[in-house]
Amino acid sequence: MDFGYTPKVEDLRARVRNFMDQHILPRVRQYNEEVHAGIFPVSFMEDLKARAKSEGLWNLFLPHLKEGEPGTGLSNIEYAPLAEIMGRIGWASEVFNCNAPDTGNMELLHMFATPAQREQWLLPLLNGEIRSAFAMTEPDVASSDATNITTLIQRDGDDYVINGRKWFITNAAHPNCKIFILMGKTDPAAESHQQQSMVLVPRDTVGVEIVRNINIMNHHSPEGHCEIVFRNVRVPVSNLLGKEGSGFALAQARLGPGRIHHCMRSIGAAELALELMIARAQERQTFGKYLHQQGTVSEWIARSRIEIDQARLLVLKTAWMIDNVGAKEARKEISMIKALVPSVHTAVCDRAMQTFGAMGISPDTPLADHWTWGRALRYADGPDEVHLQSIARMEIKDSQKTLGGTAAYLTPPIRL
Repeated sequence: MDFGYTPKVEDLRARVRNFMDQHILPRVRQYNEEVHAGIFPVSFMEDLKARAKSEGLWNLFLPHLKEGEPGTGLSNIEYAPLAEIMGRIGWASEVFNCNAPDTGNMELLHMFATPAQREQWLLPLLNGEIRSAFAMTEPDVASSDATNITTLIQRDGDDYVINGRKWFITNAAHPNCKIFILMGKTDPAAESHQQQSMVLVPRDTVGVEIVRNINIMNHHSPEGHCEIVFRNVRVPVSNLLGKEGSGFALAQARLGPGRIHHCMRSIGAAELALELMIARAQERQTFGKYLHQQGTVSEWIARSRIEIDQARLLVLKTAWMIDNVGAKEARKEISMIKALVPSVHTAVCDRAMQTFGAMGISPDTPLADHWTWGRALRYADGPDEVHLQSIARMEIKDSQKTLGGTAAYLTPPIRL
């Protein structure tokens, strides 16, 4: 496995970092002020997107872009370091049309959409003209196990009728969100992994009600993490994505690269937190010493560097495996990074906040916002506990092939 950055990737890293420094970082204050004033989308977003697109920094996440589709098709391992750079500023990935959940939705549509669905929804998403949401999580069941989903999708002539309640649906409050990919059950009597299907639900369909935009740790996201009721929502059967009963398989196909994207952005946020911590530790004195000269803070810096680099290497390994052997073969590694990286993200941000003192939990630094999102990621795409259980199951299964092989390493006393 070669994790070195090729000249092509090094060039893209420099261009993305330069774009961030020149065009995005100077807008952070304006972004915060406009969002606080209720202006969303912010006034300059479309201009930044147009500039990024004109510079060829567009749709960098999709390996199998077809001829004529806008963007630069990169492998997962090529895209990973670019996502890390974008992760330094929470809203930056939208500028490059590389933002969740649109990336995962575009991947799904790219793989499974009909020609008509591609024309109506995928192409506008690839062009950055609309936004989208993925409606899976429900408040009344443990949605980390998709077989628990209770939203019903019932056939009625040439239509599907949808009834159910979803929540924490990212992007649903964005004014440009035009389409939901909704997961529900078309056949509750089928085998547990073949009950679910996905359908495309236009945002303005009668019966779609956004109940509220739920804050995360009292942090307000203008694009929304919404609770939505679907009440007798009627869409044509042609809005089915894939086949009836394929919803679970589609969900699994969506999650592999998406988790890599989340994790690399998290590493970017942790890297920024470490840089801020190191700078603060060289500026502030307590008890006659700079903070970095205090044993505790120097240990925080060292541990943070070790943890970030370990996490990055594991994510790059996972990206390499998805590119070379596929997401199915990389499922253990995908679970490993999802369980590991958000914890590293929050741990490094927490140390940085502590180093800044009270300033670290104020809006004067990005640390509190980054910590909040890192904490939320311990639920997104499945909670830590589910991934840890999956990893343990796979380890136990693998051990069955060589069970008893460790006996030779034991030296019990000889008994008569």
